[in-house]
Amino acid sequence: MSNSATTGYQPATEFNPISINSFKAYDIRGELGVNLDEDIAYRIGRAFAQILFQRYNVADASTELKNLKPAIVIGSDIRDSSEQLKQATIKGIVDAGVDVIDLGMTGTEEVYFATSHYQALGGIEVTASHNPINYNGLKLVKEHSKPISGDDGLAEIQALAESGQFTTDKPSGKLQLLTDKSAYIDHVMSFLDIDKLKPLKLVINSGNGSAGPVVDLLIDKLKQAGAPIEVIKLHHTPDGSFPNGIPNPMILANRAATQQAVLAGTADLGVAFDGDFDRCFLFDENGEFIDGSYIVGMLAQAFLNKHAGESIVYDPRVIYNTEAVIKEHNGKAVISKSGHSFIKHVMRDSGAIYGGEMSAHHYFRDFFYCDSGMIPWLLTIELLSTTGKTLSELVSGYIKAYPSSGELNFHLTTHDAPTIISAIEAKFSAQHPAKSVLDGLSLDCGEWRFNLRASNTEPLIRLNIESRGDAQLLADKTQEIQQWLATQGAIPA
Repeated sequence: MSNSATTGYQPATEFNPISINSFKAYDIRGELGVNLDEDIAYRIGRAFAQILFQRYNVADASTELKNLKPAIVIGSDIRDSSEQLKQATIKGIVDAGVDVIDLGMTGTEEVYFATSHYQALGGIEVTASHNPINYNGLKLVKEHSKPISGDDGLAEIQALAESGQFTTDKPSGKLQLLTDKSAYIDHVMSFLDIDKLKPLKLVINSGNGSAGPVVDLLIDKLKQAGAPIEVIKLHHTPDGSFPNGIPNPMILANRAATQQAVLAGTADLGVAFDGDFDRCFLFDENGEFIDGSYIVGMLAQAFLNKHAGESIVYDPRVIYNTEAVIKEHNGKAVISKSGHSFIKHVMRDSGAIYGGEMSAHHYFRDFFYCDSGMIPWLLTIELLSTTGKTLSELVSGYIKAYPSSGELNFHLTTHDAPTIISAIEAKFSAQHPAKSVLDGLSLDCGEWRFNLRASNTEPLIRLNIESRGDAQLLADKTQEIQQWLATQGAIPA
């Protein structure tokens, strides 16, 4: 343990009320120097710690809260601003009288793991994931790695951080640096049966983000176990200046490097990560990017083959393939609003073994119901080995049976999202589609369906369209809706 003064950051001595508009639906994201800086990070850390400790301090002795340690774990990604924001957040936590376990440079899932592993009150990852370089943020979880959302604690933290009405009657907390990743690596590796692995060549693109050190440790484990896996590392070294661009494989231009490396290296699989590697993106042996919805179906089938009758959670944006896979393999289909907070809550309620979103977030019951970007590619190399199939062979049947548009994003220039969603519902009302408003608007016309929803993190509206085995119908409806959106002032992003 070391004294809190080692954080370096020194806050103001008085806290006047301020407005903080970097709080979003699931986390905190802001533009540096505009709505996020060290002073705001300090306030958030202090408010977070004070609220969690108050809950812990008044908890009944019979509750699981009493088995926790009065500490908060924290890590940060490789962005140049992350370390400074982390130090300010740490100072806020220790000034609230709560101990801190600093994990060093981490991905978000390492904070999820450490929160439960160390039985901490909560955890914080300082990251802006795939946002532009002039942004950063904080992802928060409470006990047992449970999410904190706007209506489940985040609003309370925001209110206290803004008011500055912090308690001052506790001695400062202590700071401990624990950067050893071995327990986390062992847990992630437990999802993989190494003995089943066959010779495979992989391209892994860490995007100069935080994934590189974890990839190295996992590859070392595979080699130590004698696994016949060869890895081509791309953009591997963590670099907060992101010399090869912000790591976001959802952007088409960012996929080219991985695709080219797969082809040049005649690799069996390409893997790419975003900045904090809570999302995993896969490319087949032909360098083709595989849409996340088909990966959800593939992993759902893999889990149901091993664990018959289990529940699988999925989001409502693209559903045909996932629902068909779950039904065919006698699983229980559980739909949830998209977003990690909702998916995790539904998974805990249903006891689901696996949950997936088309956005490349994959959640696992045995990873504290949290999302991981490392577990999916490990499961995939086991699937390639045990089935003897290529990735394209594993997903080609899904793609042919249920073609989809992929997520199409639009900037709004004339109307707001609710107005456009209401108007498109009226446009298709004569077809009497099945309707769901679980997440945005979903209309199902039988042989095709679409979901239109506003982004929770960006000023965009997002469209997904799919059909039942009719690629031409999909193309026609995609063109029709895109043209209609243009008349409403929605411009492709």
